Amino acid sequence: MTSEVMEVAMSPGYAAPMTSIAPPPQVGSLLREWRQRRRLSQLDLALAADTSARHVSYVETGRSRPSRAMVIRLCEALDVPLRERNTFLLAGGYAPGYRESSLEDANLASVRAALDTMLSAHEPYPAVVVDRYWNLVTGNRAMGVLMTGIPEHLLAPEPNVYRLVLHPEGLSGRLANAHQVRSLLLDRLTRQVNATGDARLQALHDEIARYPAPAGDPEPEEVQPSPFQVPIRVRTPMGELSMFSTMATFGAPADVTLSELAIELFYPLDEFTTAALRSAAGT
Repeated sequence: MTSEVMEVAMSPGYAAPMTSIAPPPQVGSLLREWRQRRRLSQLDLALAADTSARHVSYVETGRSRPSRAMVIRLCEALDVPLRERNTFLLAGGYAPGYRESSLEDANLASVRAALDTMLSAHEPYPAVVVDRYWNLVTGNRAMGVLMTGIPEHLLAPEPNVYRLVLHPEGLSGRLANAHQVRSLLLDRLTRQVNATGDARLQALHDEIARYPAPAGDPEPEEVQPSPFQVPIRVRTPMGELSMFSTMATFGAPADVTLSELAIELFYPLDEFTTAALRSAAGT
């Protein structure tokens, strides 16, 4: 601070500019918000949490302060993600109940080993690990088939699956069914936003929705019969690859980071894709 500014700040009658600080959330307002998001009545929630509708009402209006155990029971009944459960506990005046580790931490060494095993074992088919915001945490070597030609600005500083697939300079231009994939992914992201109320996910959805739709009219439905409504059909130098994917998560996580990880495994949908992926991997 310069001497001139210090003199003004110390002069009689000087009033420092007010800084607006948002008040911390109250447990009652959080409870009401999540109950309404889950479309439950107070009685529905009370029955699920083994309490009374009156107690739920009192907590929501601030007339009653729930115990730590009750906060956790209410969160479990509402299927609140671990990150938001910590917010509930803090709002109730309690310490967070779930740690948030780095994947590099020693206590997650077994998790890293499990991820490496799954990704390697899935080759020559692509597989990727993503976090809650669909940022790419890691992938196996077979992902190179899908990542070829992706511009650097979509890979740094942190690759995001939605940007990699739906950005006009990303995979979208090589998708034979780009309109279907765009609709599927946006619908999936919309459901995730509605389920979590996460502002960062909403911002990602808004960004992706602003991307121009793929060029050309949506394709007619006369495609090869498939048990999946929207397979992934990618044009590559090897030919058109058709794949479907499955998502896997860790059971009963007690760590925020672990609870937000998902593994997406891609599988070939036809014999041509199987042979092409095996040939690309030299197997």
